[in-house]
Amino acid sequence: MSTLPASVLVAAAAVGLAVPVLGWSLFARPDAATVQARDNLLRGVEAVGPGTAAAERSRPGLLARLAGGLTPRGTVARLDRLAGAAGRPAAWPVPKLVAAKLVLAVVAGGFGLLLVSGGASPLVVLTAVVATVVAYFLPELLLHSRGQERQQAIQLELPDTLDQMTIAVEAGLGFESAMARAGSNGKGPLAEELVRTLQDIAVGQPRREAYLALAERTRVTDLRRFIRAVVQADQYGVSIADVLRTQAQEMRLKRRQRAEEKAMQIPVKVIFPLILCILPTLFIVLLGPAVMDIVATFSK
Repeated sequence: MSTLPASVLVAAAAVGLAVPVLGWSLFARPDAATVQARDNLLRGVEAVGPGTAAAERSRPGLLARLAGGLTPRGTVARLDRLAGAAGRPAAWPVPKLVAAKLVLAVVAGGFGLLLVSGGASPLVVLTAVVATVVAYFLPELLLHSRGQERQQAIQLELPDTLDQMTIAVEAGLGFESAMARAGSNGKGPLAEELVRTLQDIAVGQPRREAYLALAERTRVTDLRRFIRAVVQADQYGVSIADVLRTQAQEMRLKRRQRAEEKAMQIPVKVIFPLILCILPTLFIVLLGPAVMDIVATFSK
């Protein structure tokens, strides 16, 4: 009887162990004690959404601690920053992402080892290595993509939100009351971040630190510029209504300029599909019969 190579057995064992761990990292949910503790802490707190304390649903069990111990601290910190920029999705807590990175890498490496053990070519070996590396960084790529989409949404909502806050301040409300009104009326990621900032202030965090934390979490250039203007206005006693009005006009102008810039980029982006796809087909349709006639004429 022929025996399997040791590398095949090791790869099969790695895949067999990694599959249930992958299932845990993707579908695990908080236990009853964690849910009860979170409900007690959030009792009476409204406007709970992604990015707030109620959205932190992680389960730091034995596997999560093991994955955290095997993962460098820099990687965990980078995942935490990416999760913050992505709004800290409830289904993707940082411990689960750390475990998913290791599990995906082990699964991809196991399958790659199965392919390589059969006497594969160098191209297959290179493909297996690249697939393992991509699988390891896949959670970070997904978080980065979601964070970019969220930043674009915040950037798009910012001018209208500032207009609402300007109207509320000019009507006699304070800045935080205007922020609460904009957060309660809005439904996008910017409204969620405003609500979280107000919650940070309500639990005792200084206003300046809460505003700066808002700019650091979102990593949106326009919002960061607005936060700096608000902090300076609060420090030097400048009218907040004037700051809001000026910032709202500037944000609308920048949004129009970005739209014009994207419109001017369309002709350049159309050139490559035109050259690679449309023009060759057009040449074949127009010149093909003539070329066939010429070839038939000279072949006689």
